Amino acid sequence: MKHIKLTALTFGLLLFGCNQTETKTTIASNEKSAAKTEDKVLKQEKPDDNEKFADDKVESINNVIELFKSNNVDEIADIISFPLDRQYPIPSIKNKKEFTKRFGEVFDKILIDKIANSKIEQWSEVGWRGIMLDDGVVWMANSDGIITAVNYQSDFEKKLRSDLIAKEKENLHISLKIFENAKYKIKTKTSLIRIDELKDYKYRYASWKIGADESSKPDIIIDNGELEIEGSGGNHVITFIKENYKYKIYRNIMGEENSPDITVEVEKDGEIIITEDGKLDKKTTTNR
Repeated sequence: MKHIKLTALTFGLLLFGCNQTETKTTIASNEKSAAKTEDKVLKQEKPDDNEKFADDKVESINNVIELFKSNNVDEIADIISFPLDRQYPIPSIKNKKEFTKRFGEVFDKILIDKIANSKIEQWSEVGWRGIMLDDGVVWMANSDGIITAVNYQSDFEKKLRSDLIAKEKENLHISLKIFENAKYKIKTKTSLIRIDELKDYKYRYASWKIGADESSKPDIIIDNGELEIEGSGGNHVITFIKENYKYKIYRNIMGEENSPDITVEVEKDGEIIITEDGKLDKKTTTNR
């Protein structure tokens, strides 16, 4: 069964902390700029206070709570929708076997206790988007209790992400080495695109022809990007302007089942001249 997913990590972590995931919401991020940006991006709709869960949904929530009380990793792995996205450039967890090995990287004592000790009142249904714990630290499908996103970053992941970004910087072209947070690496049919967050919550766009290496000089660099939230599901667009051209990077966190990760749109003099689907590249030299 396929499930609609939120990526944190995206985003770094949109509500609590990624930048990422692609996040996108972390509880304990130590990255100030990512925290502010993503707190804006993943503000979710709240249901009416008087809305009650159906019995099957209460049962699903209680099942998740009990599994974390018992800390049964194998059974928890059975209620995870894979791949489980982590904040870029930390790779996704691809399957149950990998999840059991990396469980402690994602679910530290703080998060385990938070889920295990949660009350039904802390869980909210957000329409077709699913059910979330508190402000989105954990998301699950509406009725079957399958966890679709974990928007939290443990101390382990914070350090891992910092190390991965430092390693990326070593291999980037000199014109791209300075940035605050790595946001997205995107592959379309024709281009390799890198989006990084700069100071003052501005973003940088760099692109190469597909097949080129990031150590080479980019064909295009634009460093005036601004992020705009679209709706309440985490979708957003980052817009870059260069002369009479406008480049738009749409992050499709919530959409139809087959929606692309990214839509890249280029306008010239207000007219759309290019539209391409993009795939988030979650591979790194030290995969997590």
